[in-house]
Order: sequence, then structure tokens, then C-alpha cells
Amino acid sequence: MRRWPYTFVVFVSVAISVTAIVYSQTLDLPLRDPEGFLGPAYVRLPALGLLFFAAGIIPPAIKRYGLRRMFPGIREIVREEWTWKRVIYIATGLLSFYACYVSYRNLKSFLPVIRKDVLFDVDLLRLDHWLMFGHNPASLLHDLLGTGIVADFLAFSYISYLTLVPISLGAVLVLDRNLSVGAWYATAVSLNWVLGVISYYALPTLGPAFAQPQSFADLPETGVTALQQSLFSHGVESKADPANGPIYGIAGFASLHVSVVVTAALFMSRTGQRAALQIFAWVFLGITVTATIYFGWHYIADDVAGAVIGWMSVSLGAWATGNRGRRRRRGLEDDLDPEPVPAGAQ
Repeated sequence: MRRWPYTFVVFVSVAISVTAIVYSQTLDLPLRDPEGFLGPAYVRLPALGLLFFAAGIIPPAIKRYGLRRMFPGIREIVREEWTWKRVIYIATGLLSFYACYVSYRNLKSFLPVIRKDVLFDVDLLRLDHWLMFGHNPASLLHDLLGTGIVADFLAFSYISYLTLVPISLGAVLVLDRNLSVGAWYATAVSLNWVLGVISYYALPTLGPAFAQPQSFADLPETGVTALQQSLFSHGVESKADPANGPIYGIAGFASLHVSVVVTAALFMSRTGQRAALQIFAWVFLGITVTATIYFGWHYIADDVAGAVIGWMSVSLGAWATGNRGRRRRRGLEDDLDPEPVPAGAQ
């Protein structure tokens, strides 16, 4: 099964897509494309693909041939390095990721219909207070860090996640010439959406900011508060009219912000990326965890569960793509068709 490193993630993407379609038909609810900053899928996917393709050929062409001979250099690089196999691998990684993400968003939107009036916010809030010796962890962070410039910094960092995820995936797929390593990362990130939506249904919650908004009323207006207000209003409209309202997007357990960043940090460590990238990933993880509690997106248990999902995604992705036990130094000198690492190699 793992002779082609994308076999597993293609199977997973098809399975979750079929699940979303079946639920859509059963509930008589439409499937929606969660539009991003680049518009609908037929615009966004080709645009991202072209962007990643350009990032993989233009900088090397300038470095090797200079600005004056950039265009002949581009032709040379495409002819020598960009085989159809490499293009197909990259396209498969992007499409599998996108299929899992769109299915995840739709299954998440069906959550209040399927798990109607089932919420565990009170239980997780009590657990937070017990872990913090009777205190609200968000209030402790507000007192410790303040609600001024720190709020703006945490909000910027939290929202930047929305662009860093596809950018990091594209960078690994395009810049790492070991194709199985790109498949590993695409598989790991895609698994986050699948395991994440399972956790949503297993333990439905809204999150502190939606369950106890009064605890966050003193925070300044930031991009995060605007996003929370938008999610709340869309959530009300969606619950009132699930078939015609906007896509529903509120779920607390587990934190996929944390899980995806854990995935990225573990992946960079296990593949021996440059020290600066590894440090950035782990620091960004600390900032993300802080932001999830500070703004009331998640309870402590949500973040712990998110970290577990991230670890599981990386480990399962390594096994599925034949990269289990891999430790290597980063380098673009790898062959385009490296010798596969046997499954279970140590």
C-alpha cells in the first residue's frame, strides 16, 4: 500500500469526502466551499498551485543565472528538475489536503444539527478552574500579560495561522526534493482535519469566549475579536436556517490551531530542518497556545487534545509514507527519486 507515499492520504481524503456527502444527503443540507482570501476553490487552488510553482523555480533561476538570464534559467530548471512525476506528487498533496479541509469544514458545520443541544463547556470550565486552583486561566493571563499591546501581538500571531498553514505545505511540497517527505507533511496536516472533526463530535463545546463572553468583555478590539463576532453571528444564522444560512464554524474540543502547529514543529524537528525554522515553529506554538487561552478560543483540555492530535498525525503520516524513524539533515541535494525508507526502519 505504501509503495506510493500518497496512497494512504488519498484513501483518507476520499473516505472523509464520501462521509461529508452522505451526511449532506441524509440531512438535506448543502455542501459548501469555505471561501478563503483568494475566493472560491476554482480560483484559489490554481492560484496557490501557480504561486508554489513560481516559488520553486524563480528564486533558483535568479540564484544560478542572475536576473539577466532568469527566463532562460527558468526553462532550464523546469526541463531538468520538474518531471511530471514531481508535478503529480505536488498536485496530489494539495488536492488531498484541500479535500480533507473542505470535508472537515462541512462536517463541522453539521455539528449543531447532529449533536443538537449537547455541550460539555461547563465540564471543561470546571476542569480549567481545578487545574488553576480555582482561577480562570484566561483571567490569569489577562492580569499577567495585560490587555494592551500584548493583545494586538497575540491576535496578529493567531490570525497569521490561516495563511501559514497552506504556505508551509506548499513550501515543503515544492522545495523539498525528497518526494516522500512532502507526502509525509501533506498526510500529517490532512489527518489533523479528520481527527479534529472526530474530536468535535466526541466532545462538543463552544469554547470559553462563546460560553462565557463576559470574561473577555474587557479585551480591546482586535482581529480576533472581530473574527469571534463574525463566527457568533454566522452561528446564529446557521442554527436558525442550516440549509440556507452561512457555514457554521464554532467548535472548541480539540484545538486544531494547536494540533496543526504541533504537527509543523514536530515535522521540522524530525526532518532536520534548519535550526531557525525549528525554533520559530516551537516559539510560534507557545504563542498559539497562549492566544487560544487568552482570547477564550479553547479550554486547557482542548489544547492538550490538540497536541495529541498533532503528534498522532505526524506519527501516522510517517508510517503511511514510509518515513517512520526518519532523521535527516535538511538539504535540497536529495534526489528527486530517493531510495524509500523501509516502513519501520529505525
